[in-house]
Amino acid sequence: MKRQPARPPKGSLAPPRRPARLLKPSKSRRGRVQTKTTKPHWRALAIERAAEVARLAAELETSRARIGELEARIDVDPLTETLNRRGFERELKRSLAYVKRYGASAALVFLDLDDFKPVNDRHGHAAGDAMLKAITAALVRNVRASDVVARIGGDEFVVLLWNVRDADAAAKAAALEALVQATPVRFRSSTLAVGASAGMAFLGPRDTPAAVLARADAAMYARKAEKNTSPRKRAKVLLLTR
Repeated sequence: MKRQPARPPKGSLAPPRRPARLLKPSKSRRGRVQTKTTKPHWRALAIERAAEVARLAAELETSRARIGELEARIDVDPLTETLNRRGFERELKRSLAYVKRYGASAALVFLDLDDFKPVNDRHGHAAGDAMLKAITAALVRNVRASDVVARIGGDEFVVLLWNVRDADAAAKAAALEALVQATPVRFRSSTLAVGASAGMAFLGPRDTPAAVLARADAAMYARKAEKNTSPRKRAKVLLLTR
């Protein structure tokens, strides 16, 4: 026989029985930590990496822009802010292709400064730089926006004139030569001035940049020799070559 539990005597107060608690299945602490922290951790990591990718993309774009700027600056004379020889030869090559394809007319004026070396020798390179800047500014102001001015050597300038006839090109070249002579520069307590000799050549459909530059250069030296041997011919229009 089963023993029955003893009952409390009548009249005594027995403590009430607590109802049995049902235990619910629960995850371990480690599991709960994983559930609460793993998802936010990967989300933060993804946001961080996306921000890093955006930053690197911005840096790449900045670098590309900087490279493009540096490549452009390679073709520019830092003193006068015009094309240098490298940049002008590239421009001349494109111009020759245009002349060949469309039959356009263009002329190249080659200007070499006269008596520029004494300016550097007597007043220093700062005076020479001031003179070069002033002459460049004068040339740019006196040609059209479609024309091209470049400094291709120490005291050598070229001007590419578009859509000009023989007589107009010769007159413009002579005017640019006179313009240089009429551009004095005030440097400290001195007024400095130099002259120029101009030579010209027309662009032909079969020309190369080197050939056009060589012809204009030869015309410039012929003009310089002419001025040196006959001072009365200093105002004469430059030698015209094709």
